[in-house]
Amino acid sequence: MHLLPIAALLTSTFFLMAGAGLMGILLPVRGSIEGWTSYEIGAFGTSYALAFTFGCVVIPWIVRSAGHVRTFSSLAALLAISILLCGLVVDPIAWVLFRALSGFALAGSYMVIESWLNERVNNQTRGTIFSVYMIVTMAAMMGGQYVMPLSRPELAVPFMLCAILFALSVIPTALSRAQSPTPIATVKIDVLMLFRNSPVAAIGILLAGILSAGWGNMAPVFGQQTGLSTTDIATLTVSAMFGGAIFQIPLGRISDKTDRRYVMAAAGIIGVGAAVAGVYLDQAGSVALFAVAFVLGGIIYPAYSLAVAHANDYAADADFVKVSSGLLILYGVGTMIGPIYTAVLMETAGPVGLFQAMGSAMALYAAYAFYRTFRRVAIPADERADFQTIPFARVQTPASFSLDPRAEASLEAAEDEHDLEDTGRSGPKSDKQAA
Repeated sequence: MHLLPIAALLTSTFFLMAGAGLMGILLPVRGSIEGWTSYEIGAFGTSYALAFTFGCVVIPWIVRSAGHVRTFSSLAALLAISILLCGLVVDPIAWVLFRALSGFALAGSYMVIESWLNERVNNQTRGTIFSVYMIVTMAAMMGGQYVMPLSRPELAVPFMLCAILFALSVIPTALSRAQSPTPIATVKIDVLMLFRNSPVAAIGILLAGILSAGWGNMAPVFGQQTGLSTTDIATLTVSAMFGGAIFQIPLGRISDKTDRRYVMAAAGIIGVGAAVAGVYLDQAGSVALFAVAFVLGGIIYPAYSLAVAHANDYAADADFVKVSSGLLILYGVGTMIGPIYTAVLMETAGPVGLFQAMGSAMALYAAYAFYRTFRRVAIPADERADFQTIPFARVQTPASFSLDPRAEASLEAAEDEHDLEDTGRSGPKSDKQAA
């Protein structure tokens, strides 16, 4: 019964994520077919990340002016327009602009849906709805990527299919009789505060963005350059996503029981090993590549979750949403760097540059996490918040964290501090802040 009031929103989410998944794999593959350089294809990912991060900041102001339904419908139309323009104007410079348009529109669409879902949850249903939302986003992203093998990427058909998915996302929400939620809160970021709170989380988030965007944007190019079929390319990227979904749980549970920085370091070392294997397996059978992608994804995507969890170990309960949202913006900076960094290595070293980029970023992730174990005492295990699996960061916005079960404690702590201020007293500092 908890899901009936949000069925329309979840349906819109599915179509939106499926379209985003198809777009994410279609554009790099088509660009590679056209013979464009890795630099040009990497620029698609950088422009997308830049516009997505910008959208997270400005979309709340647009929603306040136009409302949720009109904003979402307009952004979905922009998404359909952007992918259709890519099919009409096949030019790398134009695609950089079109990809930026889609990044801005996707950020706003995600924020509208997430804020709408947040209005439908309470303390009893938050965990269930968050889990269902996570499953829907992952399934849709993976499923959308398998739409491409159904058509030829060198033709206009997959661009049309993508536009259809974006258009379908409007219908359930537009016809829903659910009341529009309150305006979306604006995002505030204090980078110095984030770094003071947890240096390893700030650096780890930046590197996680480089890893995720580097892989997500350039893995399809690797597949095209090494002669994989479109089905194999989709399987390569989905294998990484599936690995990320599977590895989050064991890595998270282990990090609840020991210093998370040790887990981050160990995960980075495993990722380096998988990247080295990828360098030597690029011409081997696709099954071996899928296995390498599975392990790489098992580190690439949880790298973000581990860093967020570590940051919140040291933050006050009332600051969960603030810290997590700020880290997501910092992650966005990493996603701007990742595609270009990976493209540079692929242009100089060939397709194996993809694994060189992944391995070098993971080595830094592991090394800095291990270094910080000598610089700060770990939070005792019984004082850490339980690790929570979260959706892929590249489809998250600051509004996502209002759905997270940990936001409940954040809201309660914030209310307690507000009550203390009303009585003329200053709230006590938490033990985490004093650590």
